[in-house]
Amino acid sequence: MSISLTVDGIPVTVEEGATVAEAATAAGVYVPTLCFHDDHPPLGTCRVCTARVDGRLVAACTTVAPDGAVVEVATEEVAALRRQVVGLLFAEGNHVCPSCEKSGRCDLQAVAAETGMLASEFPYRYPRRETDPGDARLWLARDRCILCQRCVELVRDDAGQPVFTLSGRGPGARVELDHERADGLSEEQVDAAVDLCPVGAILRKGVGYDDPMGARRYDTASIRERALRGEPR
Repeated sequence: MSISLTVDGIPVTVEEGATVAEAATAAGVYVPTLCFHDDHPPLGTCRVCTARVDGRLVAACTTVAPDGAVVEVATEEVAALRRQVVGLLFAEGNHVCPSCEKSGRCDLQAVAAETGMLASEFPYRYPRRETDPGDARLWLARDRCILCQRCVELVRDDAGQPVFTLSGRGPGARVELDHERADGLSEEQVDAAVDLCPVGAILRKGVGYDDPMGARRYDTASIRERALRGEPR
């Protein structure tokens, strides 16, 4: 069964059960995301995908699109709210893009550019967070972690057990790495865990700045272009 709605004034028809983010994509309207990852259930943790549905602010990646809804994504008020969310993520961590191994392929960096967040309006906290040397192949740089929980929810070993967990609450929350389970991951699983992180918090040891400028993920196509084409982020 199909439903009809409008996204930024554009009529669109989608299958019943589609999310607001999916409806927006079908209408050709870009909705930025950080915790969401293609081919995985939405998490709804980062709120970077905030949109307005019939006057109510929602997380577009987890909210099912209602029939006949009026969805606002690109209005200045909603766009400003998303810029503030992105600005908070920068202010709460240590994101020095020019010196980061993931520059040019970092989702947070790319979303900041797309949303127009050139400098956070909030005071930078410059937190001092303990790094985790990980196993022989993985390094956990917690000062860059945005607590999107992709790794916590989506990275599993062959037995289906989580490799990453979340400890603490509020400002004390942090991602933990199970060294024993990480050591049992295949090389492909390690690469997948590194690529799954939207920032430079999960890194492979001994590898850095391996993609030359001009050939990095978001050098060749913006995160908006990749998302609207349905390409992996």
